[in-house]
Amino acid sequence: MSPSDPIISLRGVSKRFSTRRGEVHALDGIDLDVARGELVSLIGPSGCGKSTLLRLVGGLLDPDAGTVTVEGAPPRAARATKHFGFVPQTPALLPWRTVRRNVALLSEVNRTAGGKVALTTEVTHALLDEVGLGEFLDAYPHELSGGMQQRVSLVRAFALGAPILLMDEPFAALDEITRAEMRYLLLRLWEGTGATTLFVTHSIAEAVLLSDRVVVLAARPGRIQVVEDVTLPRPRHEAQEDGPEFVEQVRRIRHALLQGRSA
Repeated sequence: MSPSDPIISLRGVSKRFSTRRGEVHALDGIDLDVARGELVSLIGPSGCGKSTLLRLVGGLLDPDAGTVTVEGAPPRAARATKHFGFVPQTPALLPWRTVRRNVALLSEVNRTAGGKVALTTEVTHALLDEVGLGEFLDAYPHELSGGMQQRVSLVRAFALGAPILLMDEPFAALDEITRAEMRYLLLRLWEGTGATTLFVTHSIAEAVLLSDRVVVLAARPGRIQVVEDVTLPRPRHEAQEDGPEFVEQVRRIRHALLQGRSA
């Protein structure tokens, strides 16, 4: 069900791109509401417009048709007032800055984010300690593993204090064991802040574990195939992944993906 008072709202959103090979119809007729504090995952076949949808919400692209609003205003206005924290596929850390200085970067540039004050240095360092980086505050990115770099990227996004997080497959480059650890780390950080989160992933299990709802997109042009409410109780834990409710929700989303691939 759509939330009655959404923080993010898309109505009839379509997007096309012109390429050397011709026009690409990326998204078509997207209607979606996201409630304040909700974690919603976007999943679908490669090329179905998941990342495009994320960029439309973040004000990095404009729709060709339909409307996108954030807190009732255009996304570019929300971006100007620092409402968004972005977490990309790669950590994008500055190689000449240490862990502590990479995390502080966004807060140095943006003193406030959407009316929320960025986390203090003490709180940020406590978060880094919580994610296992307390002994690496003065390390440089090249001295860290891929998983450690992505932890820095996560803490940096949360440290900004932005009310909305847009996450584009942030764990895609990690091995499965590290990726599983990062899912629970993300949940701990998210539960501590209540940030509204849109999370793009190709992993069905990841989407179910993290989300309040999973939005399944059909093959290009991207359309919403189904929105699955995740009924697993919070806080989420590893034992749930072996339970019948988790397995059944994974099965339903897999079925919807298969239908969307041939739609």
